[in-house]
Amino acid sequence: MDPNTKKNKDAWEYRAYEFAVKSNGKPNEYAAHILQNPIATLKKHGKYFDHVDGLKIGNPCGSSGRRAVALAALGADVTVFDISRENERYAVELAKAANVKLNYVVSDVLAIDTAKYGTFFDKLYLEGGVLHYFHDIDKFMEKLYALLKYEGEVILNDFHPFRKVMPINYFKSSREDYFETDIHSGDLAYKGLLEASEGELFPECSYRYYNLSEIINAMISAGFMILEFNEEPSWTNEKLPGEITIHARKI
Repeated sequence: MDPNTKKNKDAWEYRAYEFAVKSNGKPNEYAAHILQNPIATLKKHGKYFDHVDGLKIGNPCGSSGRRAVALAALGADVTVFDISRENERYAVELAKAANVKLNYVVSDVLAIDTAKYGTFFDKLYLEGGVLHYFHDIDKFMEKLYALLKYEGEVILNDFHPFRKVMPINYFKSSREDYFETDIHSGDLAYKGLLEASEGELFPECSYRYYNLSEIINAMISAGFMILEFNEEPSWTNEKLPGEITIHARKI
């Protein structure tokens, strides 16, 4: 495991279970919420998953499993890949409480075993902002391509790249140069959201922020055909872009 990936793993195994409980509630409580309306748990991405019964869906960087458990409740065979055992703990408890099967593989996405999972999935779902944890976006997209069956689809949701130069969602502007390509150290995503976190020695993550053309061109270079590209408003100011969602097919 390279040093930057190790750094991110150490960070995401620090109080991540506690954060999941604080954010979602205890696993049994959140499972009950998901089962009330699984498709609603997927929010604006539900339209991509209205007929998933029996499909194999991969959820790279699936974190605490909240989207994966919703997909499993809809009848999909879901496998989460995530680097954090703290996230795995919450996800496994959540799946058990929801009485659904969930496969959870603790792994760096770039190290996923393609001998086992190559051309395995009908769909891949990534959401919540994950690209900045990977420092070679071409290798990342090539891995996603390798995991999908022929004509399989990927739904990729991420923070809008304009976050580099403008304050969107809850983020301050992180960079002054939209086109810079450096790797940076920064706070863990949920630092400040946990009690007694002020002054605590939180592990830092290693980030690489991409611009829009880097993301789209990496998908095209990997072999994807982009079917749909959407920009969504910021959570805090609907006049500014906050997220992107790309729907693409392996060809």
